[in-house]
Amino acid sequence: MGLFGRRESLHERLAREGGLVEPPPHDTQPRWGETGIHGVPRPREWDAVATVEAPGLAGDSLEFVCLPDGTLLLDEEVDSDAAGPLADALEQAVRPPYRAEAVRRDGVTWAAAARAIEVVELSERLEGDEVVVASSADGTTLTVDGVAGFGSVPELQRLGEARHASYVVRAERLDGNLWEFHVSPL
Repeated sequence: MGLFGRRESLHERLAREGGLVEPPPHDTQPRWGETGIHGVPRPREWDAVATVEAPGLAGDSLEFVCLPDGTLLLDEEVDSDAAGPLADALEQAVRPPYRAEAVRRDGVTWAAAARAIEVVELSERLEGDEVVVASSADGTTLTVDGVAGFGSVPELQRLGEARHASYVVRAERLDGNLWEFHVSPL
C-alpha cells in the first residue's frame, strides 16, 4: 500500500481476486546453455573415442595409461593383453602417451575414450604422488601431496619456463620416475 492510498485501484484488485485477470504469458523462448547462446563450444574432453570388442576383459569399467613406448599401465588385477584391443582401437586416432577410460556396453562390447597427455621422466626420486611447482615474479613454490615442500624440481621448472614466464606445473606419478604433467599460465 502506498503512502497516500492504494497502488492498485479497487476494480483492478477485485478483478484479480475474482480470477478475471489472465496470468502473464508463459515465456516460450528456448533455455539453451552457454553454447547455444554465444556459440562458444565446450572444450573437448576426449581426443579419441572407439567401440571395441574385448572378450578377455572382466569387470564393467577400466582406466589405463599408455606410455610413449606403448606400455600399458593398469591395475594389478587386469591383464594388459586383455586390454590390448582397447589400446589398438584408440591408437588409430591418438598417439601415445594417453590416458584412457573404458566402460562395458554389453557382453564383450566396450566404449573407450582417450585423452593425450604429456609424460616426463625425472632424474631424481621424489616422495609423494602429486607435485605442484608454481613460479611468478614473487618466487617459486613447491607442493608435494598438498603439503608445502622445500627445495626444487629443476626438470619441472624448465618445462614451465619453456612455456610461460609465470606458470604452474602439476605432475602426477605414473610409475617410478615417470610423471604425467600439465603446464598452465599463472
